[in-house]
Amino acid sequence: MAVATSERSLADANARGRNTLIAHLGIELLEVGDDLVRGRMPVDQRTRTPAGVLHGGASVAFAETLGTWAAAYSVDAATQQCVGLEINANHVRAVRGGYVYGVARPIHRGKRTHVWEIRISDEDDKLVCVSRFTVAILDRPSGY
Repeated sequence: MAVATSERSLADANARGRNTLIAHLGIELLEVGDDLVRGRMPVDQRTRTPAGVLHGGASVAFAETLGTWAAAYSVDAATQQCVGLEINANHVRAVRGGYVYGVARPIHRGKRTHVWEIRISDEDDKLVCVSRFTVAILDRPSGY
Protein backbone atom coordinates (compact mmCIF):
# COMPACT_ATOMS: atom_id res chain seq x y z
CA MET A 1 0.00 0.00 0.00
CA ALA A 2 1.42 3.36 -0.95
CA VAL A 3 1.16 5.73 1.98
CA ALA A 4 0.04 9.15 0.85
CA THR A 5 2.74 11.69 0.13
CA SER A 6 1.91 13.61 3.30
CA GLU A 7 3.18 10.56 5.27
CA ARG A 8 0.26 10.71 7.67
CA SER A 9 0.99 8.95 10.93
CA LEU A 10 -1.31 7.00 13.21
CA ALA A 11 -1.02 9.86 15.70
CA ASP A 12 -2.19 12.30 13.02
CA ALA A 13 -5.09 10.06 12.02
CA ASN A 14 -6.19 9.61 15.63
CA ALA A 15 -5.83 13.36 16.27
CA ARG A 16 -8.00 14.16 13.24
CA GLY A 17 -10.77 12.11 14.83
CA ARG A 18 -11.01 14.45 17.83
CA ASN A 19 -14.37 16.18 18.28
CA THR A 20 -16.03 13.79 15.83
CA LEU A 21 -18.16 10.66 15.99
CA ILE A 22 -14.90 8.69 15.89
CA ALA A 23 -13.78 10.14 19.22
CA HIS A 24 -17.26 9.97 20.72
CA LEU A 25 -17.35 6.21 20.07
CA GLY A 26 -13.79 5.77 21.40
CA ILE A 27 -12.44 4.45 18.08
CA GLU A 28 -8.67 4.44 17.70
CA LEU A 29 -6.38 3.28 14.93
CA LEU A 30 -3.68 0.87 16.08
CA GLU A 31 -1.78 -0.20 12.97
CA VAL A 32 -1.30 0.61 9.31
CA GLY A 33 0.36 -2.00 7.13
CA ASP A 34 0.91 -2.69 3.46
CA ASP A 35 -2.58 -4.14 3.06
CA LEU A 36 -4.46 -3.33 6.26
CA VAL A 37 -5.62 -0.83 8.82
CA ARG A 38 -6.35 -2.16 12.30
CA GLY A 39 -8.20 -0.43 15.14
CA ARG A 40 -10.28 -0.94 18.24
CA MET A 41 -13.49 0.36 19.76
CA PRO A 42 -14.77 -0.02 23.33
CA VAL A 43 -18.02 -1.77 24.07
CA ASP A 44 -19.40 0.54 26.75
CA GLN A 45 -22.23 3.01 27.41
CA ARG A 46 -21.37 4.87 24.17
CA THR A 47 -21.62 1.85 21.90
CA ARG A 48 -24.19 -0.47 23.52
CA THR A 49 -27.92 -0.82 22.93
CA PRO A 50 -30.42 -0.53 25.80
CA ALA A 51 -30.28 -4.35 25.89
CA GLY A 52 -26.60 -4.10 26.85
CA VAL A 53 -24.93 -5.42 23.68
CA LEU A 54 -22.81 -3.75 21.02
CA HIS A 55 -25.02 -1.63 18.75
CA GLY A 56 -24.91 -2.65 15.10
CA GLY A 57 -24.74 1.01 14.09
CA ALA A 58 -21.61 1.44 16.19
CA SER A 59 -20.07 -1.55 14.40
CA VAL A 60 -20.91 0.02 11.04
CA ALA A 61 -19.42 3.37 12.08
CA PHE A 62 -16.29 1.52 13.22
CA ALA A 63 -16.10 -0.40 9.93
CA GLU A 64 -16.55 2.76 7.86
CA THR A 65 -13.87 4.56 9.87
CA LEU A 66 -11.35 1.77 9.28
CA GLY A 67 -12.25 1.45 5.60
CA THR A 68 -12.06 5.17 4.95
CA TRP A 69 -8.65 5.45 6.61
CA ALA A 70 -7.43 2.37 4.76
CA ALA A 71 -8.43 3.94 1.45
CA ALA A 72 -6.96 7.31 2.46
CA TYR A 73 -3.61 5.68 3.25
CA SER A 74 -3.70 4.12 -0.24
CA VAL A 75 -3.97 7.34 -2.27
CA ASP A 76 -2.01 10.55 -2.69
CA ALA A 77 -3.67 12.85 -0.15
CA ALA A 78 -2.33 15.92 -1.94
CA THR A 79 -4.37 15.14 -5.06
CA GLN A 80 -7.14 12.76 -3.96
CA GLN A 81 -9.67 12.20 -1.20
CA CYS A 82 -11.85 9.23 -0.28
CA VAL A 83 -15.58 9.19 0.45
CA GLY A 84 -17.90 6.31 1.23
CA LEU A 85 -20.37 5.10 -1.41
CA GLU A 86 -21.93 2.01 0.14
CA ILE A 87 -21.53 -0.16 3.22
CA ASN A 88 -23.15 -3.37 4.39
CA ALA A 89 -22.68 -5.39 7.52
CA ASN A 90 -23.55 -8.80 8.87
CA HIS A 91 -23.69 -8.93 12.67
CA VAL A 92 -22.90 -12.47 13.78
CA ARG A 93 -22.17 -12.32 17.52
CA ALA A 94 -23.23 -10.16 20.45
CA VAL A 95 -20.62 -8.49 22.65
CA ARG A 96 -21.40 -7.02 26.08
CA GLY A 97 -18.12 -5.39 27.13
CA GLY A 98 -14.42 -4.93 26.59
CA TYR A 99 -13.15 -3.99 23.15
CA VAL A 100 -13.82 -5.07 19.62
CA TYR A 101 -10.97 -5.06 17.12
CA GLY A 102 -11.35 -4.42 13.41
CA VAL A 103 -9.14 -5.04 10.41
CA ALA A 104 -9.76 -3.47 7.00
CA ARG A 105 -8.23 -5.26 4.01
CA PRO A 106 -8.60 -4.43 0.32
CA ILE A 107 -10.72 -6.51 -2.01
CA HIS A 108 -10.26 -4.09 -4.93
CA ARG A 109 -8.20 -0.90 -5.29
CA GLY A 110 -8.93 0.77 -8.60
CA LYS A 111 -8.28 4.29 -9.82
CA ARG A 112 -11.76 5.57 -8.93
CA THR A 113 -13.19 3.04 -6.47
CA HIS A 114 -11.96 0.79 -3.72
CA VAL A 115 -13.77 -2.09 -2.02
CA TRP A 116 -12.67 -3.01 1.50
CA GLU A 117 -13.62 -5.89 3.77
CA ILE A 118 -13.69 -5.07 7.45
CA ARG A 119 -13.78 -7.91 9.98
CA ILE A 120 -14.62 -7.02 13.56
CA SER A 121 -13.79 -9.52 16.32
CA ASP A 122 -14.10 -9.64 20.08
CA GLU A 123 -11.23 -9.93 22.55
CA ASP A 124 -11.24 -13.73 22.05
CA ASP A 125 -10.81 -13.22 18.28
CA LYS A 126 -14.37 -14.46 17.60
CA LEU A 127 -16.03 -12.81 14.61
CA VAL A 128 -18.62 -10.20 15.61
CA CYS A 129 -19.31 -8.41 12.33
CA VAL A 130 -18.15 -8.55 8.74
CA SER A 131 -18.62 -5.54 6.50
CA ARG A 132 -17.96 -4.63 2.87
CA PHE A 133 -17.34 -0.95 2.15
CA THR A 134 -17.12 0.76 -1.26
CA VAL A 135 -15.19 4.03 -1.46
CA ALA A 136 -15.07 6.66 -4.22
CA ILE A 137 -11.67 8.16 -4.97
CA LEU A 138 -12.17 11.84 -5.88
CA ASP A 139 -9.69 14.32 -7.29
CA ARG A 140 -8.99 17.39 -5.15
CA PRO A 141 -10.65 19.80 -5.12
CA SER A 142 -13.78 17.71 -5.43
CA GLY A 143 -16.35 20.19 -4.21
CA TYR A 144 -17.49 17.51 -1.77
